[in-house]
Amino acid sequence: MARDFQRCTRCVMDTTDPNIEFDENGVCNHCTSYLSRIDQFILPEKVRQKKLEETIFKMKAHGQGKPYDCVAGVSGGVDSTYMVYKATELGLRPLAVHLDNGWDSKIAVSNIERVLKKLGVDLYTHVINWEEFKDLQHAYFKASVVDIEVASDHAIMALVRNYTADRGLKYILGGTNYATEGIMPRSWVWTKNDLTNLKDIHRKFGSRKLKTYPTLGFLKLVYLRKIKGLTTFPFLNYIDYNREKAKQFLIENLGWEDYGGKHHESIFTKFYQAYILPRKFNIDKRKAHLSTMICSGQTTREKALKVLEEPLYDLKELQRDREYLLKKFGWSEQYFEDLMNLPVMQHTDYKTDLWLRRLLGSG
Repeated sequence: MARDFQRCTRCVMDTTDPNIEFDENGVCNHCTSYLSRIDQFILPEKVRQKKLEETIFKMKAHGQGKPYDCVAGVSGGVDSTYMVYKATELGLRPLAVHLDNGWDSKIAVSNIERVLKKLGVDLYTHVINWEEFKDLQHAYFKASVVDIEVASDHAIMALVRNYTADRGLKYILGGTNYATEGIMPRSWVWTKNDLTNLKDIHRKFGSRKLKTYPTLGFLKLVYLRKIKGLTTFPFLNYIDYNREKAKQFLIENLGWEDYGGKHHESIFTKFYQAYILPRKFNIDKRKAHLSTMICSGQTTREKALKVLEEPLYDLKELQRDREYLLKKFGWSEQYFEDLMNLPVMQHTDYKTDLWLRRLLGSG
């Protein structure tokens, strides 16, 4: 029997997450968990400032005699762009690393080039062979799992960490942040570092060898952290980060251009989040993003509910992006519909490394 629709009385998460739980006041487990852990991630200002200063000192000491102190992954979006700006303002010399998987919007590319040039930050871009990446994404469509974006996110994570180690550096500036990204149902995403899952999906449904696609398995990640000392510092958690204020600053001072919704700097990610997820999986990620913003005091529940009343996609943009996606993949309308209508599968229907993570206490 289908579950009756219910929405949290504090945030805007609802029963489109099948695992959501509510207390006697109608408050959900997501915002309750977020608020119970916030002190672990967003420290008191004095403690946060001290930790930031200590870490910057270590980064600069490590970077002596080298052209860079640290590495920062950049996408052209708000979070990573503002992070690089603040890092340079604090005297760090980051090397920006970008993954080109063939889906960058023109605005994202322009943002990266314009802002980094103004900041005097060097950029390394790794380009994945398009036929390889298309084959991997096609495999995820055929696997019919929820987190198609693992194909991109795994490569980004692997590229940044492998490249940092290869350059003899140890510090990575992390662009994720608890204040605006602390809520995300587990049923809506999958572990980005699960190379076992990725390889099994590609083995079953792909056909090309992944020669230019960056990979990083769980054991190598442990090696890089424990043996090589690779450290990812969640930079945005240690500054006063307000996403809307950051966006306005970038526009007014660095010539950054707004591209729309969260993570819409990628044409595919925009289409995935605003069309594929809601249509096939009944998931609107805006609910998680807005709920996090409510809990961090950056918006109100009333404003969030009004945002959710707005359409996910402008109809003209949807038609344009859909046509672009089908042309780029070389798919007919009917073939795309066939993929969209495949029965939904779980990532656990394929091989995973969950057993290893649990064995090592990281599951």
